[in-house]
Amino acid sequence: MKSAGSKSGPKARARSYPAYLVDRLDQITSDAHQLIYQHREYGFARLKQIFTEDFPRAVRAHAAYLWVSLALFAVPTLALGFIVYFRPELVLTVIDASSVANFEQMYSGVGDALGRPGGAQSDWLMFGFYIRNNIGVAFQCFAGGLFAGLGSVFFIAYNGALGGAVAGYLTQRGLGSTFYAFVVTHAAFELTATVLAGAAGLRLGHALLVPGRLTRLQSLVAASRESVVIIYGVVLMLLIAAALEAFWDAATWIPLPVRYSVAAVCWIAVIAYLTLQGRRAR
Repeated sequence: MKSAGSKSGPKARARSYPAYLVDRLDQITSDAHQLIYQHREYGFARLKQIFTEDFPRAVRAHAAYLWVSLALFAVPTLALGFIVYFRPELVLTVIDASSVANFEQMYSGVGDALGRPGGAQSDWLMFGFYIRNNIGVAFQCFAGGLFAGLGSVFFIAYNGALGGAVAGYLTQRGLGSTFYAFVVTHAAFELTATVLAGAAGLRLGHALLVPGRLTRLQSLVAASRESVVIIYGVVLMLLIAAALEAFWDAATWIPLPVRYSVAAVCWIAVIAYLTLQGRRAR
């Protein structure tokens, strides 16, 4: 099939159009032909490209938002962790008394599984629960960006404060060994995904506050297109985190050295993936 560009040049020259205009018409018709007839990849090939190239590249391209999100998460985590460790009663400013008692029961080391509320939930039921809970948190951090970024700031900081308060309290109560043994592995994926979702939300907020030469709607649409690749990766990381949390971290038979060794591998793998993956791809 001949492209439209194959005929536009001779016709324009026959009408004695200026050379620069002929060249411009050739370029436009060639671009249009490529847009219409280009080969599009779907299915597994597209998914492979997203997770081997597009996602880690998008994370690096949004590094500024990532660092802000990390600070918003880490500062409350560390601050509340230290405060509650020295003043354990202050944990009640973040969660209620029944939740505190529930956390103590979950990490007491009594029972067949760590990190689970009372009851004999199966691994698969907990897997579904973790997926729903983790994706809900990530959605709040991301969608909160639609409120000029303030929603993202709140949910990132709140989840950091909540985690820090619980960690500080359980450490003070002498339950740190079971608590950290449970969270250390899946946290590589879950906490990273939460921070990334927050970074994507901050990108949306920035697009609304500083649209540049675009309208706010146009700026928001452009930011959403950039951020959606990150959200794809966030969902995958949360699925991995939920699987680890339900089938690996909850198991009481795994020795601590093995747990921490696997956790170290997971953290190194996540960091290496986000910083190195896709750099040599075309």
